[in-house]
Amino acid sequence: MMPLMFASPGDEVIIKKVGGSAETKKHLEDLGFVVGGALTVVNSGSGNLIVKVKETRIAITKEMAAKIMI
Repeated sequence: MMPLMFASPGDEVIIKKVGGSAETKKHLEDLGFVVGGALTVVNSGSGNLIVKVKETRIAITKEMAAKIMI
């Protein structure tokens, strides 16, 4: 397992764990980041990641990506 922030653009990964506070977990779950769900890293720029979850592109910070384990 490793944090999502270390995935490279083009990687298709499965979410194994979502960490953080209850509020953070709920927010990520609402965005589609659920355990067992697949996502693709579209781009990783300066401080942010763009990921594709359920046919939707979402930009998240590296701090938030560190809470998502793949």
